[in-house]
Amino acid sequence: MPELALPYFIAAPRESRPAGPGVVVIHEGNGISPQLLRFCQRLAAEGYLVVAPDLFFRFGGTESVDPMTLIRKLDFGQAQQDIQAAAGIAREHGAGRLGVTGFCMGGRLTYQAALAGGFDAAAGFYGSGISGELGQPTCPTLLFFGGKDEWIATSDIEAVAAHHADTFVYPEAGHGFMRDGSPDFSPDAAADAWTRTLTLFRDSLS
Repeated sequence: MPELALPYFIAAPRESRPAGPGVVVIHEGNGISPQLLRFCQRLAAEGYLVVAPDLFFRFGGTESVDPMTLIRKLDFGQAQQDIQAAAGIAREHGAGRLGVTGFCMGGRLTYQAALAGGFDAAAGFYGSGISGELGQPTCPTLLFFGGKDEWIATSDIEAVAAHHADTFVYPEAGHGFMRDGSPDFSPDAAADAWTRTLTLFRDSLS
């Protein structure tokens, strides 16, 4: 059986323009979700060509097994190659300058992508493990956390904030505060982070 090519979701503005801005969106540990697709569509409505790769496709894809099993199976080095492949897909569809953003597991992968290079802006949401691999991003980078995150220690968030000035912590928000339609959703934190992300992409990808 031939190897499966990288599957992805793509959303594009109705009025696409040559070499317009693009964004790669990296999913959480629960894979490609309805919330993620809505987020992609919101970005497309703002004028971005959006590509969201399924990084779990080698293990059967989203919901093939429980999320923790999928995360444990994921090779983060291979995932970075897949993220770069997604960037290539965006360029093949006409994108010029590229941003990258992601949530939870995808937040950490976003940070790793910012360190590795190849993107013009990055916005990572509540990525665990970032405090253990702090470095110097190659592009403007925003990092967002909830002050009441039950999955990321306060000391880890403080270490990230001390290293990166452009880290925003919402004291009353928990993990998953951008996940609309869920009990974790924090409208105020989500609205502020959305505005900051759009400003970053507008300033860096134009």
